Amino acid sequence: MSASKRVVVFDYGFGNVRSAERALARAGADVEITRDYDTAMNADGLLVPGVGAFAACMKGLHEARGDWIVDRRLSGGRPVMGICVGMQILFARGIEHGVESEGLDEWPGSVEPLQAEIVPHMGWNTVDAPADSQLFAGLDADARFYFVHSYAVHEWSLETHNTAMAAPKVTWSTHGKPFVAAVENGALWATQFHPEKSGDAGAQLLTNWIGTL
Repeated sequence: MSASKRVVVFDYGFGNVRSAERALARAGADVEITRDYDTAMNADGLLVPGVGAFAACMKGLHEARGDWIVDRRLSGGRPVMGICVGMQILFARGIEHGVESEGLDEWPGSVEPLQAEIVPHMGWNTVDAPADSQLFAGLDADARFYFVHSYAVHEWSLETHNTAMAAPKVTWSTHGKPFVAAVENGALWATQFHPEKSGDAGAQLLTNWIGTL
C-alpha cells in the first residue's frame, strides 16, 4: 500500500481549516494545519482556504508569507489548491464595494460582485465541467456542490499559446450570470464552492485531487 500523501492546510487566519482538515483526512490524506514555511513548502499538496473579504484575505496571506509559498511551490510544479476566497485571491484583482485590491495574479481577471437577484449565492448548485476534467472525474453531470459567496469571476481570459502546455480546464456554474466555479491549470487547481461541505461529491473531488499529488 502506498504511503498517504501529505497535505498542508495553510493557516493564515481565514477559512474553516478544521473542516478542510477533516474532509482531506477522510479522502485519505495525511493532513497538517500550519503556517510554517518549510512544512508548507515540502508537503505533497498545499490547500489554501479562504472566507470573508478579498482584501482581508490578501493581507493575512501576505503577513503569513503565503503569497511567497504559493509562488515558490508553483514555480517548482508543486500542487496548490484554493477554495472559495482562496480561489479568488489567485486572480489579478478583487473589486469589493468599489475598492480594487491586488490578488496573487496567477491568473488574469477580476473578482467582481455577482450579478443576480439574490446575493449571496448560498446553497447547492450544479456545475458544467469539461469532459476531460480530472477534478470532476467519476462524478455525474448533475452532481451538486455547496456555494457561499457574493463575488465571482465572470470572464476567463487566460489563453495558452505554448503547445507544450495543456490548456487550462475551466468549470462554470450559473447564479444570475455564468461564473467560474473551478479551474485546473497544471499544478494549480481551485474551486469557488466548498468541497469540504459538499457531501459525497465533494469527497470524491478531494480524492481526485489527492490522487494527482
